[in-house]
Amino acid sequence: MKRTMSLMLALILTMTSVVGLAFASTTTKETVIKLSDTAVTVDGQVASTSSSAAVYTGATIAYYEDGHDSSYGEGKESDAHSAEEAAKHTVVTITEPGVYRVSGKLSAGQLAIDLGSNASSDPTAVVTLILDGVNITNTVAPGVIFYNVYEPYSSTVDTKGIIDLSLAGAQVILADNSVNTVNGSYVARIYKEGTTKKLHKYDGAFYSKMSMNITGESKGTGELHITAANEGLDSELHLALNGGKVYIEAQDDGINTNEDGISVTSINDGYLYVNAGLGAEGDGIDSNGYLTINGGTIVTMANERSPDGGIDADKNITINGGSVIALGTRNDATSSTSKQTFIELSFATTQAAGSTISLKDVAGNELLSHTAKKAFQSVTFSSADLKLNTEYHLYIDGKQLQYTGNSFGMMGGGFGGNRPEGGNGQFGQGTPPTGEQPPTGATNGQKPEGTPPEGSFPGPNGEGMPEGGMIPGGQDSTTVSGEGSTAFVITESIHSFSGISEATDISGKTKVTFTVNNGAGIQSVASGESIVFDGVTASTAVPESDIQLTVTDVPSENYSETFLLSELKGDFTKIMPEEDGQYRLTIAIVSSNETHTGVSQWQFAIGVLPFTDVNSKDPSYNAIKALYEQGIMIGTSSTRFSPNSPVTRAAAITTLGRMLKIEQVESSKFNDVVKNSWYSGYIGWAVENGIVIGDGKGNFMPNANLTVEQMKLVISRYVELSGLNIAVDDLFPSTITGTMTRAELAILLSKLL
Repeated sequence: MKRTMSLMLALILTMTSVVGLAFASTTTKETVIKLSDTAVTVDGQVASTSSSAAVYTGATIAYYEDGHDSSYGEGKESDAHSAEEAAKHTVVTITEPGVYRVSGKLSAGQLAIDLGSNASSDPTAVVTLILDGVNITNTVAPGVIFYNVYEPYSSTVDTKGIIDLSLAGAQVILADNSVNTVNGSYVARIYKEGTTKKLHKYDGAFYSKMSMNITGESKGTGELHITAANEGLDSELHLALNGGKVYIEAQDDGINTNEDGISVTSINDGYLYVNAGLGAEGDGIDSNGYLTINGGTIVTMANERSPDGGIDADKNITINGGSVIALGTRNDATSSTSKQTFIELSFATTQAAGSTISLKDVAGNELLSHTAKKAFQSVTFSSADLKLNTEYHLYIDGKQLQYTGNSFGMMGGGFGGNRPEGGNGQFGQGTPPTGEQPPTGATNGQKPEGTPPEGSFPGPNGEGMPEGGMIPGGQDSTTVSGEGSTAFVITESIHSFSGISEATDISGKTKVTFTVNNGAGIQSVASGESIVFDGVTASTAVPESDIQLTVTDVPSENYSETFLLSELKGDFTKIMPEEDGQYRLTIAIVSSNETHTGVSQWQFAIGVLPFTDVNSKDPSYNAIKALYEQGIMIGTSSTRFSPNSPVTRAAAITTLGRMLKIEQVESSKFNDVVKNSWYSGYIGWAVENGIVIGDGKGNFMPNANLTVEQMKLVISRYVELSGLNIAVDDLFPSTITGTMTRAELAILLSKLL
């Protein structure tokens, strides 16, 4: 058959709707291919064996051959196949553009599309495969593969996650009421002879070297079942799912688009079910670029043992519509630019396979009910029914859950700051238990007044110091109460909830709290330094095998490690990251423990600011980072700097004292300065040195906001005291007036370093 792609077909293929594609299949001449182990037919005739035919059989299959050394490629022994095994496969190759309706079975075979090396730049090099009852098994390579067809996109152009594949050369339609099965293998990297350049490498059972568009016919009832020895559905550039029903069971990633920083996986309609990571690892959907979900119903699962997610993308994950349930050890963070409301749930410990997760509103209406086929620790859920500023309740197997942290950081109990009551739960290094009495100053897991939360940057004397201006109550509170919340409320800025476990007050179980490093917490460190973590203490004796530790990056993108305490055997370096970033440590009682429950969390940073409200592009970022790293300004909580909040008088004096590394002095000059509070020693020093005076009535007003003019006066006295040769007016730009913000203070103080 000659090349007969008409202009009409090209125009039809520009239609992105399912109806448009179905229309193309009924108004354009179809070539009918029937697969068979005995004789493949094309339009009722036995297929040609000549490579010049539009469809022919007999091509040599590309596979990773055994018996070669490392100069052949990068495959392992388990990736290799014998020539005898490969020879059993019948390759059906399509070489001409057109619409092909394919049915039938190949017990050992491959459907390949190759329109020639120049096809990628030819807009007419389009093949539409209508899968209408196909059953293909391949044990050495992909069952279906597009080699060379038209590619409408450049592999170097970043589309920011938006694609239209209606003109792509690889078009796949799932015929209504059809069930199509592709059981495929893969081809490990094979080198071009004499080089280390890639000749072949096809990771997926259903594979395209060019962008691929998959949809259904008008009813959308066609099914595609992919069972993969490695990855399931792959494209080397972009992939769009627009309809039909796709089911994937994969040993590794379920879906993978693999052009780094460029590829887009776009799901626009239809039904997608992915059970990935059936081997040692694997994400449900893994895009090396973007994942954009505009519609459809998606259920996706990852490996339950490796740090993989139901959804994973190196660039943005954007959910604009549809229904999404993604389960994994950890899911990559969804972008806040998503147009549809979503919720991200990070459980304190692994939830067992067979668990039913349910999300209800306060009226009892159930938005989510899903029974997990495999174990998970992270869930991302999105639905058109999910609303902002609405209270939801979460359940596992009917048991109500609470959380101890969210997008802003940790709530009460999330800092785990103080030595627990008793001492009979000591693990790791440190002093062994000596009795049952709580240490001095500890009451029900509370820290003494003025003690900072764990995870804060150490002050000048090595002790964490709150700066004042703490935001009272709510999600930003640094109060260590040990309590969580059962009210899951999504807002514009809060989508993620962590440390999720059974609701303490409802479960009837004994609550357990944890501390680390003998109560010192996890301290943030500079780039290249190692996190100190050498011991875990529980408030009640619990078996080490019932205590789970999890460390993930925040937001979740690249790092996740989970161990039982018994597995670490005192070596806590196994779980700690080394790369720069923000991280969260969660220690919790496993959900299967019938008598105890409890969660403690810490947030810390390596080489970056740990604050969720300071962006690296902010004008004040470098100034805040410089002061933070020296312990001069450490934030209003372990995860918030509050750059736009006003500076209190107490905080201003405290930061100046830290800069000079002064020796603190208590003073009785002011009636409203609490003795031995976090700021009193600095105010005492400032009084002795004439930096502050007060209101003349015996009050300092430590919590009053500081104006720019007042700060000028304080700085002028500070400059004189410190012997600096600086013109004070030059430190204050004319753009700042009125009450000084914390970001403005940081910029000002950074000039004095």
